[in-house]
Amino acid sequence: MRLPDLTVSGLGARILRTRWLVRAPIPLYRAGLGRLFGRRVLMLEHIGRKSGLPRYVCLEVVDRPAPDRLLIVSGFGTRSDWYRNLKSHPKCFVSWGRIRCAPAVARFLTEDESRAALERYATRYPASWRALRTTIEKAVGTPVDTLPMVELTLASRGLTDERIVESNRVSHFCG
Repeated sequence: MRLPDLTVSGLGARILRTRWLVRAPIPLYRAGLGRLFGRRVLMLEHIGRKSGLPRYVCLEVVDRPAPDRLLIVSGFGTRSDWYRNLKSHPKCFVSWGRIRCAPAVARFLTEDESRAALERYATRYPASWRALRTTIEKAVGTPVDTLPMVELTLASRGLTDERIVESNRVSHFCG
């Protein structure tokens, strides 16, 4: 009989694979309490590629290269539902810190851009990166050299950027 992995990374991997735990912050964001998570976590509202319905996920903000741009990483690679949904429908909404339902558009980083962003993250947060990397590797069962990343460009306040603001209006939360 195999004993459960009770290390921090083993428990973290188990949490990442437990849907209800990963989704636990979503009701808090929807209740307007997203600021409790600070600026390291955001809630992304996106459109399901098959259903056309709103979907929600909370993700870590890896970098903020400009005031209107946020980088997020797909720890489960290109097979993550939110990643595939954004590929089909790049227009979305972001709730982050005190910002609620900001219209945004997704751009998928190249492998070189992702590698550079991950290196900046690892330099800025070495302990977090070591723990996160080990946790992701245990959760997915393969080594992590680079991960797919997405840049979210937020619509400027007071400006109408049609490619962003014209987002799907089927949202239950933001639309």
